[in-house]
Amino acid sequence: MTSIGGAEMVDWNLAVATATRLVRPGPEVTRDEARAVVAELRRHAKASEEHVRGFTRLGTDEAHDTPVLVVDRPGWVRANVAGFRELLKPLLDKMQQRRGGGPGGAVLGAVGGKVTGVELGMLLSFLASRVLGQYETFAPATRELPAGSNGGGRLLLVAPNVVHVERELDVDPHDFRLWVCLHEETHRTQFTAVPWLRDHLEGEIQSFLAETDVDPMTVLERIREAAQSLAGGRPEGEEDDGGHSLVELVQSPAQREILGRLTAVMSLLEGHADFVMDGVGPAVVPSVGEIREKFQQRRARGASRLDVALRKLLGLDAKLRQYKDGERFVRSVVEEVGMDGFNRIWTSPNTLPTKSEISKPADWVARVHRKAES
Repeated sequence: MTSIGGAEMVDWNLAVATATRLVRPGPEVTRDEARAVVAELRRHAKASEEHVRGFTRLGTDEAHDTPVLVVDRPGWVRANVAGFRELLKPLLDKMQQRRGGGPGGAVLGAVGGKVTGVELGMLLSFLASRVLGQYETFAPATRELPAGSNGGGRLLLVAPNVVHVERELDVDPHDFRLWVCLHEETHRTQFTAVPWLRDHLEGEIQSFLAETDVDPMTVLERIREAAQSLAGGRPEGEEDDGGHSLVELVQSPAQREILGRLTAVMSLLEGHADFVMDGVGPAVVPSVGEIREKFQQRRARGASRLDVALRKLLGLDAKLRQYKDGERFVRSVVEEVGMDGFNRIWTSPNTLPTKSEISKPADWVARVHRKAES
């Protein structure tokens, strides 16, 4: 536990327990149906390796070192809490030092990590019913949740959420499961085929966190704001202005620069996965057109007004824009210079697109290709 003046700032175990208790049950399936879904997701994940490698012309045997875990919603919670603890430790340590004897620290000490753990658990319970799959780049290995031995990494597929969405969209379940696996396998291929990518991304995130100079109570208030929204705790009659993203807390000039680079990288990774998913799809997923259309409509509308508000607060609306902007960038570059020309993007951090180049692909082509050819 990370403690502040003797009081835990985040009770991670309580966060897991709270999320596990509050998360909605998955769709009703028999035990045999559940086993069949798990087995099929494993088969599709395996098949997706060759599909993605062939299409992207990226590949490495290190992919076999990163396990594929088919999990339920509580399993997703446990995996992500482990990742959060690892990634946020520098920020929490810095907030511990900032607490000192100030008034914010005194209040935080009174509130304690158990309240924060409960509120974080509420947010995780919300997210746990929405994620279909995830490549955990910075996953620490545990006995229950293995990870790749060479720098971590594991591929999570959340079986109940896949079943829920395929039923909601009324699409062919076998096609949908493979379609989801193609997207997530692309992320695994990105990180296993580009050895420097993980360290680069982690370095950027840690630089971002190191620049954070924010009062602990402000962070706690944002977490509470999200949890109260989830619980319907907004005061009656109060106008919803959309809230503030948690990321908006930390916007020094240095952080804005780092955040711009991170946004560009995440747009690239998400857009590339969508591009690959649709590129491979027609050959192996017969109903890919129907799936894509229905899934895009679902993404755009959100589940409810509450869902939209929470997406903004947690920064998930930005993630949706990353899919769209990144896919457009990848498609434009591949159309102009081909897949091998696009793959120059993985040469080094210097060949990654900038935030402005994501919206202007021709600028990236001019910088990376024409400069190299001149």
